[in-house]
Amino acid sequence: MSKEQSGIIKQAWDSTVRKTHAAITKRRSHSIFGSITTSVANGEEDDDDEDNNNNDDDEDVDQADKKDIVESVEGFGAGEIYHADRVLANGDYYSGHWSDNFPHGHGKYVWTDGCRYVGEWFRGKTMGRGKFTWPSGATYDGEFKRGYMDGKGVYVSANGEAYKGSWVMNLKHGRGVQKYASGDVYEGEWRRGLQEGHGRYDWKKGNYYVGQWRNGIIFDKGTMVWTNGNRYDGCWEDGMPKGNGTFRWADGSFYVGNWSRDPREQNGTYYPSGDSLEGNLHWDPQDVFNVDLRDCSVCKGEKVSILPSQKKLAVWRSSKGPPDANRARRVSVDGRVSVGVDRTPDRMQMLEGDECYAHRDADAVTGLEADLSVDTGDSSMNSGKPIRVPKAAKRQGETISKGHKNYELMLNLQLGIRHSVGRPAPAVSLDLKASAFDPREKVWTRFPPEGSKYTPPHQSCEFKWKDYCPVVFRTLRKLFKVDPADYMLSICGNDALRELSSPGKSGSFFYLTNDDRYMIKTMKKSEMKVLLRMLAPYYNHVRAFENTLVTKYYGLHSVKLTGPVQKKVRFIIMGNLFCSEYTIHRRYDLKGSSLGRSIDKPESEIDENTILKDLDLNYIFRLQKSWFQEFRRQIDRDCELLEQERIMDYSLLVGLHFTETSATGEIIPSRSTVTPNGQENEVTPRLSRVDVDQLLLDPSRWASIKLGSNMPARIERTLRRYNEFGEPQLIGEPIGEVYEVVMFFGIIDILQDYDITKKVEHLYKSIQYDPNSISAVDPRQYSKRFRDFMYNVFIEDT
Repeated sequence: MSKEQSGIIKQAWDSTVRKTHAAITKRRSHSIFGSITTSVANGEEDDDDEDNNNNDDDEDVDQADKKDIVESVEGFGAGEIYHADRVLANGDYYSGHWSDNFPHGHGKYVWTDGCRYVGEWFRGKTMGRGKFTWPSGATYDGEFKRGYMDGKGVYVSANGEAYKGSWVMNLKHGRGVQKYASGDVYEGEWRRGLQEGHGRYDWKKGNYYVGQWRNGIIFDKGTMVWTNGNRYDGCWEDGMPKGNGTFRWADGSFYVGNWSRDPREQNGTYYPSGDSLEGNLHWDPQDVFNVDLRDCSVCKGEKVSILPSQKKLAVWRSSKGPPDANRARRVSVDGRVSVGVDRTPDRMQMLEGDECYAHRDADAVTGLEADLSVDTGDSSMNSGKPIRVPKAAKRQGETISKGHKNYELMLNLQLGIRHSVGRPAPAVSLDLKASAFDPREKVWTRFPPEGSKYTPPHQSCEFKWKDYCPVVFRTLRKLFKVDPADYMLSICGNDALRELSSPGKSGSFFYLTNDDRYMIKTMKKSEMKVLLRMLAPYYNHVRAFENTLVTKYYGLHSVKLTGPVQKKVRFIIMGNLFCSEYTIHRRYDLKGSSLGRSIDKPESEIDENTILKDLDLNYIFRLQKSWFQEFRRQIDRDCELLEQERIMDYSLLVGLHFTETSATGEIIPSRSTVTPNGQENEVTPRLSRVDVDQLLLDPSRWASIKLGSNMPARIERTLRRYNEFGEPQLIGEPIGEVYEVVMFFGIIDILQDYDITKKVEHLYKSIQYDPNSISAVDPRQYSKRFRDFMYNVFIEDT
């Protein structure tokens, strides 16, 4: 770079920062890549910080030199990669490879707030290896994908903390080593930014823990060793010994028992060493909690002030875009998409003094104000007609008020739940005895209208209440982190239950709590037997796999009316998959079979509560890499459980909330499209990135995101074709239209045994139809078909 060109860059930099500082403070919008070219150099990029400093001794450049520079820029064709130094309209500075209005290749970007990135770019996004530096002095040196820290990398904070390992979407995910400012060190597995899996934590004082972690807390089985030679081997919960464990002293003596922070639950036996008959007989197990573990707290680590992906570069539409690029879109100040007009090449001017800059800055401000308009949808990308959100539906269910045919049944249910949950019971460990799962383990309670020693008076008829395996379901609620008071309030509060308008296919009735958190289903005796039979494997499964997709069960009960009509109603209480602050726009019940797997309704009758089926599905679901890998692992685990228990006819219930809709109800496509070869053509930042970044910055929010719940994702529209026999494809062909969504999904209806009835159904239907198309098939075949279908409908978002 010549000395004259360097002078122009530095003068322009100082002038731009001074002129735009006040405007930036007020607007704080995305940085808009203006078309202000200050110089073009043929040399390599200089990473020296001195390039951004003011130098009053630089020589001025005459107008002829400036003209030559402008002509050199205009000589480059669209799409060619060349080196450019640019001061942007909002005061940011870029130096490096440039192509078609994007940083593309290797380059350095400096924001006016002091953040800086040096590394590889791909069409305006940090992609590949690079180094991001914060104004505080913190740095990240490693791999980037789509603007996120993603891959292998090293983060060093301003206070000296350092993490080296794997990242996914700005979060530590995979194996890594964290060195804390306190001198502590953790080495092991991470998940979504927290320690999870197997790992070792070394305290500066010499104590260390080796074992399992969950959500950043010591959990399950592990070993704690102190510098004095003492050690604890056993179970942990919430960072403290809980359950079976052994404490050993350096002299060989040990204590074995059930551990708890509550002294009333603590019990065990002390065994002295062979050298001493007394040893530590007067030792109190609570000393482990109050003394030994007092200085063994786990460091939380530094919170990143701002994520690299939040330093978004809102670029103008590239000239290399799809044919419909005439209607350009830009991301506005509040993150919405709006229709704009591309800047023409004749507006790409050199920065020639303050007057020229002021003119361009006014244009930029005007453009930003225009961006505040809401886009009403762009169907130019659609191969078919624009997609609209289904019409709004009234709240599901009929309130069970006095006079309803099931009013007394609801009262009986609420009285029984209040009695069961409120009944005092000793705290139990997560390690349950086999007897707790015995189907004969049940508790009868009689509820006379006048009340009894154990039950309150009530206005309903006399009934008997039965709890099945109460210890197991109480422990399940604890495992699922259900607060007993909240649980009782949801079901037994002043608000009545709501009965869904029609029974399910099995003839069961469904009831919803007023807060939509819990669903109550009436059961057939055969279903209850299946659940009791598989209760122990189910419990062990949900305990081992926190992200399991199978239905969460909270209680199994029955109500038997006394008197001439010995009516008995069995209930199962489970979680409502769609309890969310988001509106569920589309619901799908997916099995992977085709016979009868479509609804018989015109489009005008489909609303938000309509449950569509396999042949109604016109999307594939694109999950971010780590979620996709976890999805496949969990589907395999869950299907193995169901296959072993001879279960079939289950399905994946999916709910979609579209994040971008217009005022007229049309769903706005993402400006990311997918080409037939699977490559992404992205011309503006993803619409959900702001939401995703905010979730990542706020642990209390992103902690609510888990597999199958509140998941940001993308879906791609498909078109289903028909063969020569008029049979439709089970999965349509992707057409490149992508939509931003929040997803909910889980495996439901897991109580259908492959009994004689289903075997007869399979035999009968196999005579008339393709055996692979019917739902009633052998559990092994059902599991394989279900998984194969899910692996084609859910794909990795590359």
